[in-house]
Amino acid sequence: MSDPVNSTILLLDIEKYSDRDDVEQAYLRRMLFDLTDRALLAAGIEETLRRRADRGDSVMELIDSNASVTALLRTLLTVVPAELRALNRLASSSARMRLRGVVASGYVAVDRDGGWVGSDLNHACRLLDAEVLREALREGPGDFALCVSEPVYRGVVRHNHPGVVAEEFHAVTVDSKNGVLQARIHSLFPQAQASGPAPEPLATARPSGSVPRTGAFDFGGATVNGGVFGGSNHGIGGGTFHGDVHLGGAPGEGA
Repeated sequence: MSDPVNSTILLLDIEKYSDRDDVEQAYLRRMLFDLTDRALLAAGIEETLRRRADRGDSVMELIDSNASVTALLRTLLTVVPAELRALNRLASSSARMRLRGVVASGYVAVDRDGGWVGSDLNHACRLLDAEVLREALREGPGDFALCVSEPVYRGVVRHNHPGVVAEEFHAVTVDSKNGVLQARIHSLFPQAQASGPAPEPLATARPSGSVPRTGAFDFGGATVNGGVFGGSNHGIGGGTFHGDVHLGGAPGEGA
């Protein structure tokens, strides 16, 4: 077995692959490999800087640690979703390809049979299989869901490089056979927007002690039914206006 080498780990997996027949699976595999090649080339990662392992419904890439992780993430956030939209636009439901992706980093060794070995690789695979990432793809508006490991987030994402917005990556915890793993899932929608309570409408906020009444306005403790008040009134900024002022409804309504 070779000595472990520090690498960037890219994993891509096809959703519901086993639900397709043999012809559909062969088509999806070809589309996945072609898409991966185009994405890595767009990120400036040549074939000499990567090694691929075929896992049937998924592809695993070991990428030289000198290759730009920022460029890889930028491509995964732009090129891959656009490519998937183009592929799926006219595809039948059986030929539609939706992907989960993981970007991680760590030390991986290659054994004499070409197998990959390393706990960092195991952790990346656990993230790929995590229910929280599967749910992100099911519930998301697009055809791609991306997760990054905590080391990738701390080393690259949190610095807000162009095209990689840290605020769009939300913290998650993944229970696995290797213990609890920390990671970040990309989403354009803040978590608070999806799960937080809706703010109380301004119209329901009233001064303490006031009595709510339909069709009434409160002006300094004097509530005028129907939104009408008369006489000389001092406006904001010191101006004075005279006569009756109507705020909704016809004069005399609610009297």
